[in-house]
Amino acid sequence: MSDAVVELEHVHVARGSSVVLHDVSLRIEAGEHLAILGPNGCGKSTLLKTLTCEIYPLVKPETRVSIFGRERWDLTELRRKMGVVSAELPAKPMQTTTGFNAILTGFFSSSTLWPNLRVTAAMRERAEDILLQVNAVMLRDKLVGEMSAGQQRRVMIGRAMAGATLNGSGDVQMLLLDEPSNALDLRAQHDLREMLRVLARKGTAILLITHHIADIIPEIERVVMMSDGRIVADRKKAELLTEARLSELFGGKIRLTMREGFWNAW
Repeated sequence: MSDAVVELEHVHVARGSSVVLHDVSLRIEAGEHLAILGPNGCGKSTLLKTLTCEIYPLVKPETRVSIFGRERWDLTELRRKMGVVSAELPAKPMQTTTGFNAILTGFFSSSTLWPNLRVTAAMRERAEDILLQVNAVMLRDKLVGEMSAGQQRRVMIGRAMAGATLNGSGDVQMLLLDEPSNALDLRAQHDLREMLRVLARKGTAILLITHHIADIIPEIERVVMMSDGRIVADRKKAELLTEARLSELFGGKIRLTMREGFWNAW
């Protein structure tokens, strides 16, 4: 039996009349930490939506998509295994709920706690634990719409953790983060990265979609580079995070420094 969380083979994806992913093959092992790096518009977010079955590949004989060892999923069931944190702001109904209740919505993949949803004592206990894990206890009773962008991102990560559990144990099986540091100030970016480091050390698989080199935490050892809808490199971080590679990927002269396991580019 495969230990892979994700197996893509020869995947092509169209958005409207345009093919935006071309012949993508990717394998992610259980517990692996991986960054997908590339400029805006290269297909990173489309790849993420393909992994979460929000969009589907073109039907071709050579194409294969397997998530957690299965090729077919009920989306509600799949979302309990994958915690997805998008780059977008929380939905409008969630803006008027508290941080604690926003995390509870993750158990139901809903935008708010509708009257027909039954919140159990175990869910409440798990939500309290998540508040601690994402360092958001102070946001428990604060409305999401009154939080800063960094605070909202913490709560949305907590919400994803609530929805994505491993066999009911409360351990998140995989976190997928789409440009998580967008709109965050320097302190919020630092806090976010430190929180992700803690989760990574606990064994949570992390798939990070980013064009910010500094988002690639030390625990991420593998980098996949994308350009024009194609995977152009897939190797260990040290082999790809070089000035020459990054300059080619982003189409301009890139300078690079490394300090305490973090890389910074300008």
